[in-house]
Amino acid sequence: MSYSGDTRVGGPADLRQLPHLTIAKLAVGPMDNNAYLLTCRATGEAVLIDAAAEADRVLELIGENGLTRVVTTHRHQDHWQALAEVVGQTGARTVAHPDDGDELPVSVDEPVVHGDTVPVGDCSLTVIHLRGHTPGSIALRYDDPEGRTHLFTGDSLFPGGVGRTGSDADFRSLLGDVEERVFGPLSDDTWVYPGHGRDTTLGAERPSLAEWRERGW
Repeated sequence: MSYSGDTRVGGPADLRQLPHLTIAKLAVGPMDNNAYLLTCRATGEAVLIDAAAEADRVLELIGENGLTRVVTTHRHQDHWQALAEVVGQTGARTVAHPDDGDELPVSVDEPVVHGDTVPVGDCSLTVIHLRGHTPGSIALRYDDPEGRTHLFTGDSLFPGGVGRTGSDADFRSLLGDVEERVFGPLSDDTWVYPGHGRDTTLGAERPSLAEWRERGW
């Protein structure tokens, strides 16, 4: 079956095979969080985006091939409840933005800022800092050399809007970063993998940007 991105807590991961990278999406925990396992098809090296919850299911997804790194998209607890156990079991290195790193339950081995890259074997992810949902929220961009861009947005961008913010200033910051750093340089066929729920594309969301700014959330 082809990849749909529609997963449910307790159900199987949805698998997407790209030419150089495999993406597995798993829904976990009481808040329907998404954990993404990215595996380089050439080297077998794997990186997890958000060890959100249900460490046993995340570890089962990782399997015997192990894990090189865990990237945490931001400081909110529902995105790192399984982090300590997954790191303890796999020995993976931890990656996060320094503005959120002090809030995580484990130390950050590899702090990253806007424009840095995170290796996934022979592939790489580019860090996009999106300020507003939290000070250190990041998205991860993978440019498939034989296809579209794939963007893992944490809680900064969803179908229907940007992530929750605590003030109008934070909202303006987040929407500004999303417009400048995501919608500005990336094309409509960019596939968006959010921190909760279903996937979307930039093309599906772009017509609503003015509406989001007007409504203020």
